[in-house]
Amino acid sequence: MEFPNEWTQKEFLQNKKKLEAEGIEVLLIDTILLPIENADTIIYNPFELKNKPEGSIFVFYCDSGKATLNRLQEYKKKFPKHHCISLRGGRGYWRKSMTVFDD
Repeated sequence: MEFPNEWTQKEFLQNKKKLEAEGIEVLLIDTILLPIENADTIIYNPFELKNKPEGSIFVFYCDSGKATLNRLQEYKKKFPKHHCISLRGGRGYWRKSMTVFDD
């Protein structure tokens, strides 16, 4: 499976719902120690992330999305058995009231 380097919040929510229904774990990774309100996030911990099921998708976020996009190749090297994506706009663009519905 191929994935883009970035997902918007809407793409993240849509893909998370779809992929988790297929049994693929999709995680929102906090790289700045500031959780997103009303979102299920986990703190960046390489040791724990390496133990996640092969093929899991890690969506990394920071304040603006720029730092995680710049570090994306580093994450991809660190987690070769997983898919690494940056959250476009990071924490700053997250809309806590956004939801997605089935088509």
